[in-house]
Amino acid sequence: LPVPQVPTCSKEMGRSPSSPRVPHWYEVYVQPCIAELLGSTLFIFIACCSVIENVESTGRLQPALAHGLALGLNIAFLGNISGGHFNPAVSLAAWLIGGLNIVLLLPYWVAQMCGGAIGAALAKAMTAGERYVNATGGAFSAITSDEQIPAAIVGEIVMTLFLVLAVCMGAINEKTKTPLAPFCIGFTVTADILAGGAVSGACMNPARAFGPALVANYWDYHWLYWVGPMVASLIAGLLLRLLIGGREIRLFLK
Repeated sequence: LPVPQVPTCSKEMGRSPSSPRVPHWYEVYVQPCIAELLGSTLFIFIACCSVIENVESTGRLQPALAHGLALGLNIAFLGNISGGHFNPAVSLAAWLIGGLNIVLLLPYWVAQMCGGAIGAALAKAMTAGERYVNATGGAFSAITSDEQIPAAIVGEIVMTLFLVLAVCMGAINEKTKTPLAPFCIGFTVTADILAGGAVSGACMNPARAFGPALVANYWDYHWLYWVGPMVASLIAGLLLRLLIGGREIRLFLK
């Protein structure tokens, strides 16, 4: 039989057995940021390696599967600590719909960016020099001229919207959230890369763009991978707050 825990301080002795345990400040503010840093590092390491070591015969299938599986698995084992965002666009949407404390928004972004840089640096350390250079370190190089910008930015907005809705509806909105959310989110990334990888690279994540761009010093059209995902987050926030969110999220017609 389990051994009952004996209270060790007067505060615990005076607390009612039915009263909920108040989380420690470390679990509320620090541990989630550490989880975002670790998850972003692991995800972007796998993502960059899958691009750098991609075999021509597999086309977009190899990076699509690697991105989706890595993200889904990270969310599965870190999601209960931080929400499993690993993406500034997702964190923005989560805050907009009340799923993230505003105090954590900026620390999450910093953790995700640092994780992106660390993951990209680890990918550079592991992969062959020639392949690394040929793949620009896993940075996004699909856009080579201004004529491609309209299609690429529309693609990034729509694909990121699909991803952010998968997160918000599958993991935050009470009416629709599901225990299968980690793998639904991962499959969304896989589908987006298969569908739009040739158009913009299917980034959907400013941290995923920032890390390899910093390590490889490749900044061509980098702004696009911030504008597209962040605009998509704003659209997702509006959709949930006005139309498709549950009663706890929707602002009107409750």
